[in-house]
Amino acid sequence: MSQIRTYSIMFVVLMAFSTAQAMLEFTGLLEEYYWTIFAVIMVLSTIKAVVVAGWYQHLRYEPRSVTYMMASGLLAVVALTTAAAYSIL
Repeated sequence: MSQIRTYSIMFVVLMAFSTAQAMLEFTGLLEEYYWTIFAVIMVLSTIKAVVVAGWYQHLRYEPRSVTYMMASGLLAVVALTTAAAYSIL
């Protein structure tokens, strides 16, 4: 029973973060404070990805080496995305 409660809480947290992201996009602040809103949305997306990977894909039970491998892959994605964005500007 506690497992159902835990998954329900995680679902509500993910839904709250998704709702916050949508509200930020539709409030009209995106045009004025683009980089601030972008940073907030990226932080919320990262938190959601960690919650999904940790709870729903059960990565919290994996050995630390798998966690480090996933983190290094995430770091590579961020580095490549930053480099691509920098080359466009």
